[in-house]
Amino acid sequence: MRVVISGSSGLIGTALVPHLRGRGHEVIRLVRRTPQAPDERGWDPPSGRIDDGALDGADAVINLSGAGIGDKRWSGARKQELRDSRTIPTDVLARAVAAHGIPVLVSGSAVGFYGDTGQVAVDETGARGRGFLADLCRDWENAAAPATEAGARVVTIRTGLVLSHSGGLMGRIKPIFQFGLGGKLGSGEQYWPWISLDDEVGAITHALEHDTVSGPLNATGPAPVTNAEFTRVLASTMHRPAPWLVPGFAMRAVLGEFADEGVLVSQRVMPGVLEEQGYTFQHQTLQAALSAVLE
Repeated sequence: MRVVISGSSGLIGTALVPHLRGRGHEVIRLVRRTPQAPDERGWDPPSGRIDDGALDGADAVINLSGAGIGDKRWSGARKQELRDSRTIPTDVLARAVAAHGIPVLVSGSAVGFYGDTGQVAVDETGARGRGFLADLCRDWENAAAPATEAGARVVTIRTGLVLSHSGGLMGRIKPIFQFGLGGKLGSGEQYWPWISLDDEVGAITHALEHDTVSGPLNATGPAPVTNAEFTRVLASTMHRPAPWLVPGFAMRAVLGEFADEGVLVSQRVMPGVLEEQGYTFQHQTLQAALSAVLE
C-alpha cells in the first residue's frame, strides 16, 4: 500500500516507518517544515494546508500527531495545546481522506479514554471515563468523523504506556532505577496498561492491513500489572533495589493534575479486539517486554 503518515518523527513513528517499508509498503511522511527528502511532503495543520499531490494515490493515512501528554505541567494553555495538537491535525486529515476517497484512516487515541477503571478490566466496549484525558480522547476520536461519514474504514488506536529502548516512559524512569532510587508511586495498586513498542507497531500494522478492524482498538499488552508489580519486575530485570515509595501528595505537588490522571490513575485496559482478531503479541508479559527493551 501507499501509506501517508503524520507524526513520523515521534517515538512510535520512527519505529513504524521502517517496519511498514520492510513489509513492502510505500511510506510518505508529512512534515511541518520544508520537505528535504523524496518521501516527505509538507503540511500545516493550523491552516489546513497539505501540499498538492501529497495524498495522490494513497491507500491509507496513519495519524500519529500530538504533543507529549506528560512533557510539561498542565496549565490552561498547556491543556489547550494538548487538545489542539490532536484534534486539529485529525480533523484536517479526516477531511482530506474524505475529499480524496482514501479508504483507510488509522488515527491515534489513548487509554485515557476510559478514565480510572480501578480494579475492573475493560476492553473496547468500556464506557468513557471522567476527567480531562477522557474528554480529550473523546474529542480526538470524534475529529475523525468526516472520514467515517465519507465511508472510510477508521480505526482509533487507544495506546497505553509504550515501553521502548529509549524515550517515552522508560526514558524517564530507567535512570531513576539505575541509581537505585526506584519505588512504588502512591499506593502502587493502580494498574498500568503497558505495551512494548514492537507490539504497538504491530497493532497499528494489524489495523492497517486487516479490513475487519474498525472503530476503537486498544494497543495494550495482554497482561496489565499494578504499579507495584511493574516496579518489582523492572527492579529485578535491572538488578537494582527499588525500596522507595513516592506518596500521592508528593506526586501531585510535582506534577499537578497530571499526577492523578497520568500516574496514579488505575487503568486495567485489555486488548479485546487484538485478541479476538488472533493477533500474536511479541511480548506476552511485562517481564518479556522489559527484558527486550533493556537488553
